[in-house]
Amino acid sequence: MSQTNFLLSNKRPFYRITALCFVVLITSTLMTSCSTSQKSSTQKVTEVQVNKPSATSGNAITAQQLLLSAQSQDSQAAIATLTQASEFLILEENYNHALWLSQQVAQLSESEDQKYRLALVSAHSLLKINEVELSFQQLEIADQYSVNSNIAHQEEYYYLFSEVQQSRALKISSLNAKLHWFALSQKTSTDDIHQIWQNLSLLSTWQVGQLADLSPPYFKGWQQLLTYAHKFGGDKNRFNRYLTQWQRNFSSHPAQAIIETLRTSELEAKQFIENIAIILPLSGNQAKAGKVAQQGILAAYSNIPDKNLTFIDADTLDWTMLNEQLIQSDSHFVIGPLLKANVDKYLSLPEIVLPSLLLNTPEKAQRNNSQVILSMLPEDEAIQAATTLSRKNYLSPVVLSHKDTASKRIAQAFTKQWQLINGYTPEVVYFDKGKKMQQQLKASLDVDSSQARITDLKIRLLQSLKTESRNRRDIDMFYLVGSPAETRLLKPYIDVNTSPFATIIPVYASSRSHSTKQDPSILSDLRNLVFTEMPWLLNSQQQNTQLANLSKSLWPSRSDSLQRIFAMGYDSLYLVDKLPSMQQRPYVRHYGQTGILKLNDNNILTRSLLWGIYQKGKVSEIAMD
Repeated sequence: MSQTNFLLSNKRPFYRITALCFVVLITSTLMTSCSTSQKSSTQKVTEVQVNKPSATSGNAITAQQLLLSAQSQDSQAAIATLTQASEFLILEENYNHALWLSQQVAQLSESEDQKYRLALVSAHSLLKINEVELSFQQLEIADQYSVNSNIAHQEEYYYLFSEVQQSRALKISSLNAKLHWFALSQKTSTDDIHQIWQNLSLLSTWQVGQLADLSPPYFKGWQQLLTYAHKFGGDKNRFNRYLTQWQRNFSSHPAQAIIETLRTSELEAKQFIENIAIILPLSGNQAKAGKVAQQGILAAYSNIPDKNLTFIDADTLDWTMLNEQLIQSDSHFVIGPLLKANVDKYLSLPEIVLPSLLLNTPEKAQRNNSQVILSMLPEDEAIQAATTLSRKNYLSPVVLSHKDTASKRIAQAFTKQWQLINGYTPEVVYFDKGKKMQQQLKASLDVDSSQARITDLKIRLLQSLKTESRNRRDIDMFYLVGSPAETRLLKPYIDVNTSPFATIIPVYASSRSHSTKQDPSILSDLRNLVFTEMPWLLNSQQQNTQLANLSKSLWPSRSDSLQRIFAMGYDSLYLVDKLPSMQQRPYVRHYGQTGILKLNDNNILTRSLLWGIYQKGKVSEIAMD
């Protein structure tokens, strides 16, 4: 050690003590000057587990008393006392001073345990003053101390993490933390159990699977209860039988406290829906789509015969007379319209108050509470895909997307969700059709640069070399958004241009890449491609196989886009009687051919999709959670 370093090391304790005295003095001054003017907050304060010193003179100790005590202590004891004082400042709702003190003391402390506690104080204070991202950063610091020094997380960590992730719109992460908090806390109540159940009830089916993958405490019981509620929650007698079975199987589970509430909650008496008006384009340019939706509805009608269906051609309809027409036909419910422009026309008629299932997402957001949207937005599956793939620890994904509007929307939804979860945005490569598509892929893989280096090396050495182009090593996953034809070109091109020295890069895709019309002879080109898809177009347990085979025999040349419209029509008729239950009980789901449908609080039905894979010359369902 040099003489200079030796002198500095000897001076370090002096500077540390001086800084400590400064912190104590400033904090005491701040506390004294603000003690008479501080306003009490009405915000809920998290219960913090701290080692409180003994009370003096029968009175509870305060942060101010701790600060005064620190003035007469040696440095190590003073830092411990100041750490505790910062925690008491949280209890006293003095968040700005708690933040300042915790930040100052963290620089002086040499104890990882104290630094962990101070990081929680900072996170708590920042959350209370609405600095959510900074609060999240402090929780990450606390987690690093936990990992480095084997410090078990306190219940306050999980409580704060749950609140922060909820504010960041990360429901799965928030609920995972909440369940850990519940398992540790000694001060939980039945209200907490009800709150957990309500939050779990709002998750889509795929989100429940993601949460199960994290294995939070008690989750097997929660997941089984959710499964029963999803499938049977709209049928009181069946649901009660399954609740009894659940009680036997999970006799010590905390959710036992809410079973009787679930059992006794009554659905409002619902009107028997007999006459249904269905608005579809049955003539004109979009007649093919309208007639396919009609065929889907009639396929479901064979299983639901106690309905009277009236089909209205949207192309010839006088919209100004629609309400009168619905009254004359004594309609109880409306399915449709199918086209976006017609949905907007329908919503511009405030005199129509019938419950309605709209088959497209309108431009206008204004609707009444009885108007529900069956969403087939491709952005929803991109969010599901990004969330699912984030769990696989990919660090350098690349999104390959065609430049058309729909593909761009999917790519942007994927990258936005990925950034929200992982904190960074994946690289996006937009491609054109034809030769440019392959050139753009080459550029994204840096294959062109590799080939240029090889050519340059050959010129310099003036001799024949046996060489291999190498792709970029930092890419570890592709998400592909393109048509089946584009996917057939890009997927094998990715495989060929992956260096033999590198690991094969996995390729995932949206449902746009999948087609039931693929020539079996080219399925090998798509091997190991994994994609999201609705049950109707994927051989799976949820698919109505008998109806799917009948549909193929009747309409063998029907396009994939029309197949999806057929499935939507099929599901829509089943939803007529299901929607009242879904509106009253948020945990009720519909297991349809378009996906597992969930009604959000904005009256939009969203879907949980399946995952498929091209493997061994065929397409099959694959579990991703």
